[in-house]
Amino acid sequence: MRTFSAIVIVLLLLAAAALYMSAFMVRQTEQALLLQFGEVKDVINEYELDSQGRFVNDAGLNWKIPVVQEVIYYDKRVLDLDSQPLEVIVSDQKRLVVDAFLRYRITNPLKFYQTVRTEAIARQRLGNVVEASVRSVLGAATFQDVVRDKREALMTTIRDQVNREAETLGVSVIDVRIKRADLPEANSEAIYRRMQTEREREATEIRSEGNAAANRIRATADREATVIKAEATRKSEQMRGEGDAERNRVFAEAFGRDPEFFAFYRSMQAYEAGLGSKDTRLVITPDSEFFRFFNNPGGTTSPAN
Repeated sequence: MRTFSAIVIVLLLLAAAALYMSAFMVRQTEQALLLQFGEVKDVINEYELDSQGRFVNDAGLNWKIPVVQEVIYYDKRVLDLDSQPLEVIVSDQKRLVVDAFLRYRITNPLKFYQTVRTEAIARQRLGNVVEASVRSVLGAATFQDVVRDKREALMTTIRDQVNREAETLGVSVIDVRIKRADLPEANSEAIYRRMQTEREREATEIRSEGNAAANRIRATADREATVIKAEATRKSEQMRGEGDAERNRVFAEAFGRDPEFFAFYRSMQAYEAGLGSKDTRLVITPDSEFFRFFNNPGGTTSPAN
């Protein structure tokens, strides 16, 4: 009885192990190939449309023959591939460093398995295709087309070329984009130095023009100042002459009206100028004409004895 129970338990365990080894799960984001001795027997959850235009969805629990059959999984989602930066010579002989990326999907897992088998090999093959297409398309374009005018059209052309090559691998290319298209570092430094030299030259020219303008303005101001000073001097001398003339006229008129008062006034001015606070010494006789108003208030000199 115990032997029979042990046999039953062993059989149950073997059945459970066989059941476990026979079942496999395919997720919604996966597609799988069922192989039997290396030959594809079924494609599960393949990226295709049914008769009503809907995607076929047979993901979930599936079955296989243990040991005889095996399952290979491939991603069903959109995949990305960043290409290595490569240097391209465009049609106007300018060098560009181009960095692009690729978005693709495995749409035919059977063909994918037959041509590349693994995603690593597929990425390598696609990277080579992208690099060749980028060189071919951008090599026929100009620098201005790549960086500004026709960039979108060039990326579309690259995508179409890559897609034609990728279809043979069971892959559909969704988009190819150029992330960066710059001049090489050496060229950028040379352009920077040339721009710096050009700006320094422009600054020198502007500074020279400014100095020349400043000199012209300064010369004009000096000339105008000289003219203004000369005109002011002329007017001041003219006014001074007119004032002197008027003074002389007034003096002459006063002298004509009262010669004695005029003589007295002029003598007072002479006393003020000659006998001021300065250290002035006069060697003169007291009865000279200069001191006549001191000797005689009338200003007449005494007759000699």
